[in-house]
Amino acid sequence: MFFKTFSSLLFSPPPPPASILIADDFATFFINKIKNISAQFSTPQSIKHILSANIHSFTSFSSLSEAEISKLILSNHPTTCLLNSIPSHLLQAISPVVVPALTHIINISLHTGVFPSTFRQARIAPLLKKPTLNPSLLENYRPVSLLHFIAKTLERAVFNQISAFFTQNKLLDSNQSGFKSGHSNETALLSVVEALRLARAESKSSILILLDLSVAFNTVNHQILLSALLAKGISGTALQWFESYLSDRSFKVSWRSEVSTSHHLTTGVPQGSVLGPLLVSVYMASLGSVIQKHGFSYHCYADDTQLYHSFHPDDPTVAVCISACLTDISCLMKDHHLQLKLAKTELLVVPANPSFHHNFTIQLGTSTITPSMVLIDDQLTFSDHIAKTVRSCRFALFNIKKIRPFLSEHAAQLLVQALVLSRLDYCNALLAGLPASSIKPLQLTQNAAARLFFNELKRMHFTPLFINLHWLPIYQFMLA
Repeated sequence: MFFKTFSSLLFSPPPPPASILIADDFATFFINKIKNISAQFSTPQSIKHILSANIHSFTSFSSLSEAEISKLILSNHPTTCLLNSIPSHLLQAISPVVVPALTHIINISLHTGVFPSTFRQARIAPLLKKPTLNPSLLENYRPVSLLHFIAKTLERAVFNQISAFFTQNKLLDSNQSGFKSGHSNETALLSVVEALRLARAESKSSILILLDLSVAFNTVNHQILLSALLAKGISGTALQWFESYLSDRSFKVSWRSEVSTSHHLTTGVPQGSVLGPLLVSVYMASLGSVIQKHGFSYHCYADDTQLYHSFHPDDPTVAVCISACLTDISCLMKDHHLQLKLAKTELLVVPANPSFHHNFTIQLGTSTITPSMVLIDDQLTFSDHIAKTVRSCRFALFNIKKIRPFLSEHAAQLLVQALVLSRLDYCNALLAGLPASSIKPLQLTQNAAARLFFNELKRMHFTPLFINLHWLPIYQFMLA
């Protein structure tokens, strides 16, 4: 409520929902988009489920105690969904009473390999991608799936056991940072940037390619996914549970107090689910070997893939290698019923030194890929990223300053931390090693945030303010 009040005072209200659209319009649009992509692919041939003799197997799930189920329920975020017969926050409040029944339901599901049919339904809420987009166009909306709270609790129980099995037997891709303990978007970027910097230190140029997939979660083929799980050692009742989990899924769209008709889903894993990201990682596990076959390195975050390659500046074969690698990746994606959007695939060339200028233009079918600027610039200075971060933080500080006299210290601290410090902290490990002149704008922004919080004058030195707030000056962190 506090942040809604802040936004209503200082920001333009979002555009009203389009009155000409109804729930069934969204449902038809979303399901047709998936069908049109899936129609491009041929039906996969029947795959025999043969478990390799040299791999560990996971055939059944372990039972959970009432204490473990209670911990799962209380640790879940109490999201709101119309599918919940009991509001999730109320279910958490009365968990001591209902835990015995829920423990029985969850253990029965794990032992029989059956995912309850009630839990296979999803409710989709269309969300406008950007406030500036036309709200009357269906393509400007993103489908946000809301799932049953108890279903996500059951998924968490399965996720914990499956991910532990994969980790213990080193079956997960070591170059995957998505939804993995101790990993994040920042660790993925650090891995890539460090490789680019090391190559430059060796007087080598590098090429970085960011792959873009279209609705990857929604077009996952169930037969291929189950075969991939079997190849990882999932069999028996555990594999039956995943078959049940994926089959007979459906969704309805909620829009302006109305609900669409139900639509059956034959592909995909539910977005917003606990198991979805892990299943997509297993589904795309073979991508790494295709990339490495061409001498490229890579790093993934869920379904986002960054591949990079270092080379001597005078190497004439680089463009051919890139085309061959992307061609094989495109074929693999097609075999896995995933659509690679070559038109939106980004390419960045990092020269060995500023005097080199590589002019790469990759032609792949009817698509042409040319170098573009992304979060990482071609000189690895992050100058554009720093400038954008400072602009957004200064804008937030300007707005907070308007109402600072009416805010308590606690309210001011919430706004500064949420709107300013979060932006300064995001992936700031990438800036380590940059010269002080590059970091200075960020430090000055943090100084301004501290002064605004304490209502201090500009000439006030910032160090005592940081000590009181327990904030670490960015510049000192970078020097360390």
